[in-house]
Amino acid sequence: MAELKTRKNEASVEDFINSVETEKKRTDSLAIMNLMQEVTGEELAKWGNSIVGFGSYTYKYASGRTGD
Repeated sequence: MAELKTRKNEASVEDFINSVETEKKRTDSLAIMNLMQEVTGEELAKWGNSIVGFGSYTYKYASGRTGD
């Protein structure tokens, strides 16, 4: 199985959001972050260098083979 390129890490989501240069984008990001945390009930986490996620899910893929 291929190894995942984007992994959950311990980087600070708060530091990441605060590093957004535009005040409007930073404010919008905080609003979305708070809404998503409230809706999902999950803790937020940093995934890779630029993704903020809420919870996790493992996908299972079919082999793609037919007629065997």
